[in-house]
Parts: sequence; structure tokens; C-alpha cells
Amino acid sequence: MSITSQASQRITALLDDNSFVEIGAMVTARATDFNLKQTETPSDGCITGYGVIEGNLVYVYSQDASVLGGSIGEMHAKKIAGLYDLAMKTGAPVIGLIDSAGLRLQEATDALNAFGEIYKKQTLASGVIPQITAVFGTCGGGLALFPALTDFTFMEEKKARLFVNAPNALAGNEISKCDTSSAAFQSEEAGIVDFVGDEAAVLGQIRDLVCMLPSNNEDDNSFVECTDDLNRAEASLANCVGDTSIALSTIADDNAFVEVKAAYAKEMVTGFMKLNGITVGAVANRCEVYNDEGEKTASFDAALSPAGCDKAAEFVSFCDAFNIPVLTLTNVNGFTADKCSEKKIAKAAARLTYAFADATVPKVNVIIGKAYGSAYVAMNSKAIGADMTYCWPDAEIGTMDAKLAAKIICDGQGADAVNECAKEYAYLQTSAVSAAKRGYVDAIIEPADTRKYVIGAFEMLFTKREDRPAKKHGTV
Repeated sequence: MSITSQASQRITALLDDNSFVEIGAMVTARATDFNLKQTETPSDGCITGYGVIEGNLVYVYSQDASVLGGSIGEMHAKKIAGLYDLAMKTGAPVIGLIDSAGLRLQEATDALNAFGEIYKKQTLASGVIPQITAVFGTCGGGLALFPALTDFTFMEEKKARLFVNAPNALAGNEISKCDTSSAAFQSEEAGIVDFVGDEAAVLGQIRDLVCMLPSNNEDDNSFVECTDDLNRAEASLANCVGDTSIALSTIADDNAFVEVKAAYAKEMVTGFMKLNGITVGAVANRCEVYNDEGEKTASFDAALSPAGCDKAAEFVSFCDAFNIPVLTLTNVNGFTADKCSEKKIAKAAARLTYAFADATVPKVNVIIGKAYGSAYVAMNSKAIGADMTYCWPDAEIGTMDAKLAAKIICDGQGADAVNECAKEYAYLQTSAVSAAKRGYVDAIIEPADTRKYVIGAFEMLFTKREDRPAKKHGTV
């Protein structure tokens, strides 16, 4: 491996010191058309091999833009496909570092077939081993499917470009109007990219994520010794109903929460944490965003949006595939109500409902605020399969706000009658106590004690087994 190429430097920075072992260093292009025979193609523009991250085995390929622009041809793809074969045999993640001009035109149909071979390997590996892609340079055309077929995508914030069609090729657009290939667009608007940062930050974030994930779908050793107090009480948790990213950080071991797709659909939080040393996936509704200085930077309705539903459904599906327990913090009063959302919300909410109901991993739900209507049902309610459901004392659970319900029930009656009806409805139909009496909530807990309760629940559910009807797969 050349010590001067940027591709090799990225691998060195990503992996533990002196752990990388290169595979296929002598491979070069076989094609000879258009004078390729006269062109040096060391490693055919792709460095492949394996190493460790905090002792965890990983396979890595890094495209070398100094060799034919890092373009993908027959042998380039063969190396990546071979790496996937090894990863599948040994049960370890694959990390792709992308910096490529795309399809190698000189190899034409051979290069096209090469793309297809990699797509197939990624598909077969999906749900078996974690797949991570980081884009540092150009990732365009058919190459854009690489990150879309993997589980998590990272993107360098300034130089990286990710697109199927270039910004200037879009009807009515040019790059100065909207750079659809930028990290900002792909993370905030498209929702493909999970993490954005400079090159060093991206490589560091990949290391953090790898340490959170199991090596494969049969790995039951993805836990670490917990040095945090399992019974740690957090009085401040009651103030985190709005920004549940902060709530999850507060609950987590050593306050470490790795949020994924943080810039996309911010009204829904997804990410990983450790609870008693075991990795847990977290999904939470959010209606406020606070920065590190404690200033509110954004606010949302406590509602499910199409983008938020899709984000959460995809995340829950990943957790279920890799046997990662799921924790939800629920605070939702309905669905987003506008013309744009109405086009997609029914299908998106159905996907979210399906993802929770279909998942057989341990599932714990904590209702921290409002839980109204079908939106509440979709958010990992007991009705669709939550194993344990807790709620905070002030939580509201029911079909709708008590005042709205009272106006319907007491239509045509005076204000006093409506108010009296609202009080009665709140107590009988929307209070935490009424839900607990009906068995929809297992326990009412103080916010400060949330950490110890969810840890206890996941410990109890550690050996959970659940049989489902025999089928090839679902269709939602």
C-alpha cells in the first residue's frame, strides 16, 4: 500500500495503529482498449484489506482518485466483491471509502457488469453484516447506489459530492440555485447521509459507530462492561420532554448517545446508546431542539411526519435485523396536517407501524408526554408489540385532547358543561392512571428513575424469543 496516496492515508487514520493488512495489492486493470495497456493502474484504483477498530475486525476498501480518477472497472469491482465474500464468511462489517469518477468508460459493459456485481454483494450482505459508506470525493451516477444500499452513510462536508444526476442536469436547476450533490442537501433534504463533518471528524465518527454495532446478525457479544451507576437518577430528565436527544443522552451509559440522520426529519430522533453495556437502538419524538449552549434553535409540532416515519422505520428495521433492542420515547399528538404531507403520511405511518410490529427484538416504550390517536399506536405501543410500556405521571394517553373531546361530546352545551366534561374525560380517558388500569401501561414511573427502569426491562427481556407465521417476507 502506497504511504503517500490519500486513499491509504484514510485507511491509516480510520483503523487502529499498524493493524491494516492489504489484500490484492498487485491487481491491475486487464482491459487494453483505448491504450489502457499503456496506463499504470496500481491496485486498479482501489485499496482493499482488513484491520481492526478498537479491536473489532473490519474490512475496508478505499478508492484512489489518483488512478484513473478512482473509476470502477472489472478488476476494481472484483476486489470489492472479494472483500464482501470474506466479510460474509467471517461476519465482520464492510467500510467503503468513496472517491471515484464513477463508471470506467474505457471498459464499458465490463464496468457496467462490475457495478451490478457489487450491488448484488451489498444486497446479500444486507441484514447479515453492517455496511458503512463514507464519501470523500465524487460519488455520482450508478455509484450513488453504493451508499444507498448500505446501512450508514458519512459525507465530508465541503469536497464530497453525492448524486445520481448532477445538479446542472436537473430540469430548471443549476448548481448555484441548489447544489443537490452537497453534503447539506443529502443529509438535510434527501436523508441519505447520516453524518457530516470534515475528513478527520468523519473517520472518528465511523470508529464511534463501529464500537456501538454488533459485528454481524448472530453476534451476541456486542457489549462492554458498564462502569456507570445502573440506578442513576436524573432529576433534569423531566425537563427534556421537548428535546429527546438530550433525554437519551441523559439516560445512556456515560451519557454517550450516537445520533444517526441527525440533520434529517429532526422531529424524530434515532440513534444508538449503551444501557448496562448493551447496545440499544433509540427512537423518540422531538418537538424542540437545543444547542450546546442551551438555546432553543428549532421547534416542531409533536406530530409524525412522512420523513420522520420513514427515518424511524428504516432504523427499527436495522435494529431488528441485528438483534439490537429498541427503546422509544413517545410524545406525539397526531400526524402532520398539510397537503404535501398528506400525499405520503398514510404509507409512511404504515411503514413505521409495520417496522415496530414486525420487529421481534426486545421493545420498551416510555410515554413521556402526549400519546394521542393512531400516531401513538404507531409509536411502539403495547397494541403493536411493545414488551414493556412505562409512562411518566403527567403523560396523556387517549384518542385526543380532553378539551377537544369535551367540545364534541357536549356540543351545544354551555362553557361550564364543556369544562366539567373535559375534567372528567381527562381523568377517565386520557390520564396515565386510566391507561394503567386498562393494562396499556405496565407502570407509572418518575422521570428521574427512567434509566433504572429501562435497564431492568431490557435485562428481563434479554432471553426473549418470539415465533412468527412462516413466510418469505412481508410486503409493506
